[in-house]
Amino acid sequence: MMGRLTTHVLDTANGCPGKAIYIKLFSVAEDGSQKLLKTAITNDDGRVDSPMLEGEELVGGTYILEFDAGDYYRGRGIKLADPAFLDIVPIRFGVADAGTHYHVPLLLSPYGYSTYRGS
Repeated sequence: MMGRLTTHVLDTANGCPGKAIYIKLFSVAEDGSQKLLKTAITNDDGRVDSPMLEGEELVGGTYILEFDAGDYYRGRGIKLADPAFLDIVPIRFGVADAGTHYHVPLLLSPYGYSTYRGS
């Protein structure tokens, strides 16, 4: 089985997919330094059109997905505090078995979020 990393966003405040959310994917080195690997924007279904990483690109280690929640809600006309309570939402996670599927969804509102390892 070829490993892959996928994600999607659900806007729990509005009961809809998180459309047009800018995402950055970083790898994290043992010394804590970060390297930008990929950027993406969610589609109308709140998903990224292709895996963030796939096959040999996905290796064991630590990663961070950053979601631009503040710009998403501002774009929807939601008035946020200045500074916004949640502007950039980082999810730091580990990949122990690069040969499997890691799905990292984000359930998002202007004042909270959650995630889990999906399928």
